[in-house]
Amino acid sequence: MARYRGPTDKISRRFSTALFGSSRALERRNYPPGQHGLRAGRRKKSDFAIALGEKQKLKYQYGLLEKQFRRCYEEAAQRRGVTGDAMLQILEMRLDNVCFRLGFGNSRQAARQLVSHGHVLVNGSKLDIPSYQCRPGDKIKIGPKPSSQQLGLRMMDLTQAVPLKDWLTLDRESMEGVVVRLPETEDIEPVVNVQLVVELYSR
Repeated sequence: MARYRGPTDKISRRFSTALFGSSRALERRNYPPGQHGLRAGRRKKSDFAIALGEKQKLKYQYGLLEKQFRRCYEEAAQRRGVTGDAMLQILEMRLDNVCFRLGFGNSRQAARQLVSHGHVLVNGSKLDIPSYQCRPGDKIKIGPKPSSQQLGLRMMDLTQAVPLKDWLTLDRESMEGVVVRLPETEDIEPVVNVQLVVELYSR
C-alpha cells in the first residue's frame, strides 16, 4: 500500500498549513523550512507554482501519492457537474477519510492504519482497503476484537471534542457511524483552491 512516509512538520511549514493534524513545529516556527525560510515568502510565485502548491497540499492532506491522486481527478472529470467539487467528494468518501471524520482516528494517517490493519467493518464485513469509496447508507463500525475495541475507544477519547460533520451520524456507545449523504463543498471546507488543481491537470 503506497503512502507518503516522509517528514510531516517540514511539509506543513512549507505550506503554512497543518496538513497532517495539529503541528507544534508550525506554531513555533511559522515560516518555511531551510536556510532561507524566513525570506522565502518575499519571492513572487508564478501561476504554475501556485497551482502546483495547491495540488501538493491536497495530496498531502489526504495522504495520496501522484498516481492515486491523478486517478481521483480522472474519475471526477468523467462525472457530471463541477470537476473540482466531484474531486473533493471522491477524496472525502474514501474509507480512511470517513473513519477520520467519525473520530476513529485523530489524523487521516491514524485512520488509514486502523483500516489497513483490519479493525474496521463496513456493513458488517471487515474491509481493509483505505481507498474504498463509501456510499450513502454504509455503516462503518469498529470491529469486535478486543484489540480493535481498545484502539477504537482510545481514538474516540482523543477525538471526542471534534465536531461531527452533518453528512455523518455516530453512535459512540457502539462505535458505529453511518454515511447519511454525500458531502457538499461547504461540508468539506477545503484548505486549497481546488479549481487551480483542476486547471493544472487539464492543461
